[in-house]
Amino acid sequence: MTTATKAVAPAASALQPEVARLASLPAVQRACAWFAAHESDLRRWQMELACVPAPPFGEAARAQWLRVRFEKLGLEDVHVDSIGNVLGVRRGTGKGEKFVALTAHIDTVFPAGTPLDIREEGGKLYGPGISDNASGVTALLALAAALHDFPVEHAANLVFIGNVGEEGEGNLRGMRHLFSDPQWKDALAHTLVLDGSGSDTIVTQALGSHRFEVTVRGPGGHSWSDFGAPNPIVILARAIASFSRTKLPAEPRTSASVGVIQGGTSVNTIPESASARVDIRSTSSAEMERLERALRTAVEEALGEEAAGERRAATAKQRASVEIASIGSRPAAELPEGARILEVIRAVDSHLGNASRLHRASTDANIPLSLSLEAVSLGAGGAGGGAHTLHEWYDPSGRELALKRVLLAALTLAGVRE
Repeated sequence: MTTATKAVAPAASALQPEVARLASLPAVQRACAWFAAHESDLRRWQMELACVPAPPFGEAARAQWLRVRFEKLGLEDVHVDSIGNVLGVRRGTGKGEKFVALTAHIDTVFPAGTPLDIREEGGKLYGPGISDNASGVTALLALAAALHDFPVEHAANLVFIGNVGEEGEGNLRGMRHLFSDPQWKDALAHTLVLDGSGSDTIVTQALGSHRFEVTVRGPGGHSWSDFGAPNPIVILARAIASFSRTKLPAEPRTSASVGVIQGGTSVNTIPESASARVDIRSTSSAEMERLERALRTAVEEALGEEAAGERRAATAKQRASVEIASIGSRPAAELPEGARILEVIRAVDSHLGNASRLHRASTDANIPLSLSLEAVSLGAGGAGGGAHTLHEWYDPSGRELALKRVLLAALTLAGVRE
């Protein structure tokens, strides 16, 4: 999800002649023409995919759906790894073991049991997850299909990956697993992440985030007969109010949000527990650490204020307690300005006449970028809206521009001879 914008990307580098040469090859031209000619197939795949549930930590059914499609499109070594990522390889002609990765996350934010009303109306597609990230996964299939029907010989290997755990508490677990495996960490020279719609962005800066669940517990009781016992909801409310007054800098850009509050059983009950989930984001690791300290201080002070104001002597069992658990941490990082992958994308955009801007966002690219590996996140074309809601939509008009963009970038990175 895009959160910041940088200056317009400059005109193409010295790589533009190489991109133009590659784009003029008959096999590449036929592969690029495949996208517009098969838009109806792409819509059908996208809707089929979105109809397969993929809730957080429950992506297995969608992984199997994607595995079958990868096999039908002629990819080799197709398999689902131990954490649930789906991988398929298109071998290059070179002798090296380096890979260019094309990835898209297959999970959604929607919990199990969410009605998946996937439909097409007036040329647009509607339904939960139809854009984020059914469009990205569809782009993977489109690229594999075009290269299957019109093979282009490239030197480096291409690996297509449908990864799990990008959304929410998934905490990028699919990419963390991939890049903790020496087989892939040392082999993936460049990673192109396909996430959501659009074709006018290049995400080169990884927005960091820390997420916490704050839980306050007490003895509970009746609102009348046990009045005076510590109330976890009151303590939590005081802590949230105090934390919300923490000053945030304009630069580096930083945000803090309480997204979920839970607790209590009835209006006449002193609850036994209350919890809140807090999201902290920043372009600076130091700012995230400062805000974490502020959160912990606010909670401790609220707990101390309650203890000081108790109406009856409290035993150890009657006192309130608090737990602050980490439920997610995404590293902040940035692609170096002179990175080859960025120069390739800029050259491709110049060739296609596509105006693009550098963005900062939290995506699967956070993981390789934090390891000083070359990665960017790109849109899968078209337009979308209503992300993370039941009213999500996707308009595939002009999708082929983004698909050509990714194909030319991947082939330029992989190396193509006449």
